[in-house]
Amino acid sequence: MSGICGFTGQVPNRFRTIQSMAKAISHRGSASGFYGGDNLYMGAVSLEGLQGSVYNEDGSLVAALDGRIYNSRELREELKELGHSFETDQDAEVILHGFEQWGEDVLPLLRGAFAFAVYNEKDGTLFLGRDPFGIKPLYYYIYNNEIVFASEIKSIMRYSEFDRRLNVGALDSYLSFGYVLPPQTFFEDVYSLLPGHILWYRDGQVAQDKYWEIKFAPDEDMTEEDAVDMISDAISDSVTAHKGGGNEVGCFLSGGVDSGYLSTFFEGHKTFTISFAGDEENSEIEKAKSISDEVGADHYSETVTYEAFWKAVPKVQRLMDQPVADPSAMAMYFTSGLASKYVKAVVSGEGADELFGGYEAYKAPYRFRNYSKVPYGVRKLLGALASLLPDSQAKRFLKEGVLPLEESFVGSGFLCSNEDKFALLKDTEGATRAQDITKRVYHRVRKLSPLTKMQYLDINMWLAGDVLQRADRMSMAHSLELRLPYLDKKVMEAASKIPENLKVNKNGTKYALRKAAARVLTEDITDRKSSGFAVPIAQWISEDACYDMIKEEFRSPTAQKYFNIDVLLSFLDDHYVGDGDYSRQIWAVYAFLLWYRQHFEEVTTEEITEDAIAEVEALADVETEEVAESSMVVDQDKLDQLFGVALDEIKAPEEETPEETEEV
Repeated sequence: MSGICGFTGQVPNRFRTIQSMAKAISHRGSASGFYGGDNLYMGAVSLEGLQGSVYNEDGSLVAALDGRIYNSRELREELKELGHSFETDQDAEVILHGFEQWGEDVLPLLRGAFAFAVYNEKDGTLFLGRDPFGIKPLYYYIYNNEIVFASEIKSIMRYSEFDRRLNVGALDSYLSFGYVLPPQTFFEDVYSLLPGHILWYRDGQVAQDKYWEIKFAPDEDMTEEDAVDMISDAISDSVTAHKGGGNEVGCFLSGGVDSGYLSTFFEGHKTFTISFAGDEENSEIEKAKSISDEVGADHYSETVTYEAFWKAVPKVQRLMDQPVADPSAMAMYFTSGLASKYVKAVVSGEGADELFGGYEAYKAPYRFRNYSKVPYGVRKLLGALASLLPDSQAKRFLKEGVLPLEESFVGSGFLCSNEDKFALLKDTEGATRAQDITKRVYHRVRKLSPLTKMQYLDINMWLAGDVLQRADRMSMAHSLELRLPYLDKKVMEAASKIPENLKVNKNGTKYALRKAAARVLTEDITDRKSSGFAVPIAQWISEDACYDMIKEEFRSPTAQKYFNIDVLLSFLDDHYVGDGDYSRQIWAVYAFLLWYRQHFEEVTTEEITEDAIAEVEALADVETEEVAESSMVVDQDKLDQLFGVALDEIKAPEEETPEETEEV
């Protein structure tokens, strides 16, 4: 499966509503199927033409799945031995019978990327589950004690009783980190089910629980050779599992070690790289091609023009459902578009930095390992005295070494200082220091080492809130299945055992992973810093055309409603003349304004057309679909409103493909 949606309760025209909800996520899969019962309607879309939902032997349980279970074959055989019979080869049926056998205890047994729903017709309970890392998304909305759920918020927005309201408080975490901190979203009363969590809906009540927790247990006696062997075995096993499924699987490939290591398993397959015009210095194409040639894969690349990039920006903000302050989403959008022309599934290197200690910021505990032993009062005094010194490496060292980790590091997605955030926000009531948010996460690992704390924070916040959100939306926007071998339970188990000195040391970051990759790649590749597909936002904002475009948006009524315009424009002007790099703050606010306009100020013809088509299709199918309600009533007022646009716009257009709408 590639997308699920559903709702409980007795809203009018339930079948038309579930059809419309499924249509909103049809980019996740063109094939669709529906279930309708007394108190639940559920839909699923699929990239592989599978049926929308599956049932147990007596039909009392029904399930729908978004994702893949990589140990489904083993679980299937075990369940057969326990007396269960299977009607399909779908992973959803494995979850269904697993839930029937073990209840919620089936979750720890699953190895994969998934979000699923299981409904019990006998007692009316609904059970939702999400994979440990949050690779597959799942959102829910509570209305009149009923629950609405879907893989994307745009599907929930098609629910007939949905009340679209901005969660203004989400701007707080958005400006601190560049993303909304889950479980919050930018929509009031819409929440994200957290990674590694389950949700029960019973008798109008929602209860959640955590079934999986990241646990680091480093073996300090482990030798380098043993660590490298363990990593090699775990990643090899994971990639083998992620390459299954029948379709050819390609590989996203930058010039770094993470994707480069994965590509070594793809001899004879296809690899994909993009770059941006005018930014040849940071282009990864030549580096990626050299890796692809070395491993014997066919390499495909494209260079995205300035015009194509900015044309796609509004569309990406709409596809994301929530504003994304990370320009990497744009790179993922174009890379997915390229890959979708040749394959139906790809692997990518997300998660390697978080699990194996790859970010440059992770060097801090090693750099300050001796200085941190100096009493805090002495370090504080030296930091104050350092302010009087001219700028130098020594000055920066003394000042950075003053603060405890919990104050100095608030995640790899850190966007805006507390001072800048409070200056930008028009309404600061309820706004918080970033450190007051992260301290709750730090507290859970308070007894662990500084480096491990940083990894834990990033896995639970940055990875879940930003990296995996953009990875899922941008790949699914092109109906491309994205698989992430590093984010695997067996790989995590191996990573958790690596001693700290084999993560970060004097030789750099991700030390043990680089050594594992060095067994199959040349040293010049394994020693490269991770850069991904860099987007030249900072450079472009300094150019007249881009500066003028953003400045106009910053003067809009919406900008004046939520931000202090004088501060916002000063950031833009200072960046334009080179008095500082404010590109990330500028991009974050610009992205929010574009997103807000599309979701709260405009009702696009495309949205109206899709709604009208869903209505017409539902009416046409009402007599033939078993799931349809016999008493379905036509909402004539709504249809009249939908058909109020020009007649030539109300037609079923051919599915728009990214390559037809984007110039690259």
